[in-house]
Amino acid sequence: MRKTLQKTLLLLGSSFLLVSAAYGQSLGDVARQEREKQKTQAEQTTPKVFTNEDLPTDGGISVTGNSPVETPGSRPLGSRSAEGWKAQIARQKEVVEDLQSRMERLNTSIRFAPGNCVRGCVQYNERQIQKQDTVQTMQLQLDEQKRKLEQMQDAARKEGFGNSVYEP
Repeated sequence: MRKTLQKTLLLLGSSFLLVSAAYGQSLGDVARQEREKQKTQAEQTTPKVFTNEDLPTDGGISVTGNSPVETPGSRPLGSRSAEGWKAQIARQKEVVEDLQSRMERLNTSIRFAPGNCVRGCVQYNERQIQKQDTVQTMQLQLDEQKRKLEQMQDAARKEGFGNSVYEP
């Protein structure tokens, strides 16, 4: 499974390289790259100024600051290229598809013992109940991963990229 995924990713990566080499850059891509360069230069030249209000009053480290966890909407607009969005959304789609296929395989393997079972039926049925619980947990994870995917697609749309980026 892992080798197949690696081969698929390698094939996709090489095909993207070949396609990008075959086509020239569009004017929109060049303008987007220039905006990104200007923003990174502006970020590098403007230092962060700390005031007394920014410092904790107890002399220790403030624990209640901003969370370092990055959400798709927390980046400034224009902070990622179209290829970056496309790759991240493709990875998230793969995560969703993988989780969905694993959940379906596990769900189809659930078979309770028949009523005329003679030995080991209780343990077998308990194992099937555990499988059902695992499927429910996986469903919650799948819902969360789908929500992340929708947030990424929405963030890409808000940054002005066409649906070819977030709905390839």
